[in-house]
Amino acid sequence: MIIDSHQHVILPIEKQLTLMGEAGVEKTILFSTLVHPEIAVDLDSFEKEMAILNEIISGKRNPLDARIKSIEEQVQVIDENPTKFIGFGAIPIGLSPDETVRWIEDRVIANKFRGLGEFTLAPGQVHLLEPVFAADMEFGNLPLWIHTFSPLTLNDIKTIARLAKQFPNIPVILGHLGGANWLETIKLAKENQNLYLDLSGTFSTLVVSFAIKGLPERTLFSSDAPYGDPLLARETVERVTHDNYVKDRILGENIAQLLHL
Repeated sequence: MIIDSHQHVILPIEKQLTLMGEAGVEKTILFSTLVHPEIAVDLDSFEKEMAILNEIISGKRNPLDARIKSIEEQVQVIDENPTKFIGFGAIPIGLSPDETVRWIEDRVIANKFRGLGEFTLAPGQVHLLEPVFAADMEFGNLPLWIHTFSPLTLNDIKTIARLAKQFPNIPVILGHLGGANWLETIKLAKENQNLYLDLSGTFSTLVVSFAIKGLPERTLFSSDAPYGDPLLARETVERVTHDNYVKDRILGENIAQLLHL
């Protein structure tokens, strides 16, 4: 089965299903989104949409209300297409330990989500994830998906790796392969058995090739649609590896095994 391990809700949903069909993607791990860049028709409208995100992050708009609304949208899409989508649940950063547990109970477990994330942090904020790791242990060690592209630095990625060592039973997916820090990110993942590499957002086929060669059983095909294209992401994987066993692992079996599908 071909599984795209990271997409965000795209509107209208028919557009998302079309993208999946064109790429031969049979199932998608779906994440919520606070904004919809796919509705932009030009640079000005894109900037307006992203300005909403900045207002949420800065607190000009209520971030909890925005997060709850985005999760409700995500749940509706999954409920209407249960054979196509599996959800990961977003969690606000900065909640108390008890609030984090209640959030997971009410907005992750209750919605039958299979993982936590996406976590997008500012530089120097990775330590704020520790209560999430601690709470996650109470719910069977769900996988955590963490954005590791800019603005995170290599030091931030190293901090994620240290957290992963403290919680060795929790799978941690390093989203976007560390961006410009891809080489060090692959090395860190090879040293930590609970670290996984996400291929979305990578800027070079060479990077994808080294990730697959280095960790064929802990590297995950994904597109990050609408920011990436599922067909191009799949073709990139197929371009850099001709080993059918490895190809099958990357394109679906690894994430299926991780989520016990």
